[in-house]
Amino acid sequence: MDRNGSIETAGGHIASRLGRRSVVLIGLMGAGKSTVGRRLAQRLDVPFQDTDTEIEAVSRMTIPELFAAYGEDEFRALERRIVARLAAEGPQVLATGGGAFMSEETRSVLATRAVTVWLNADLDTLMERVMRRNNRPLLKTGDPRETMRRLMETRYPVYGLADITVHSRQVKRETVAEEIVEALDRHLDPVSVAVSA
Repeated sequence: MDRNGSIETAGGHIASRLGRRSVVLIGLMGAGKSTVGRRLAQRLDVPFQDTDTEIEAVSRMTIPELFAAYGEDEFRALERRIVARLAAEGPQVLATGGGAFMSEETRSVLATRAVTVWLNADLDTLMERVMRRNNRPLLKTGDPRETMRRLMETRYPVYGLADITVHSRQVKRETVAEEIVEALDRHLDPVSVAVSA
């Protein structure tokens, strides 16, 4: 596709083809959901929201503080509520935490309110990114790489249920965003252009 022609047109029409659905990015920590998501939202001319940012805003605590104070189960319950609320506010691009899509309840909500996009990254890419900052509660272990590998084993089969999969790798975030635009253009029903809600 001509990057200055048909893709530009695709980006301009995808928001209307989404109707009220959100584009929800899923994947492990370090996959690029927030950085790619912001660029994708600009390309589609829709708002961008991050569930982790919203969780921190409503709880007035950081994610590590929430994990420490209430444990993962309580955090996941709050996360489910936030994802469901935000997904209903589309069209938009919504970045979710790495564990959000593991909830069957959340997957059911997103099946009707969103187009889900899995940013699939390999272990080396994820580790190179997440080790830049020390703010990942699930990696507070003696062997973060092994922890990440186990998370991949557990979560990747579930992430594979997403509507679209795009390979996240060491390229510019604009490149990955454009690949998502192309995938959305292929995925969305052209007939839905006429549907306003």
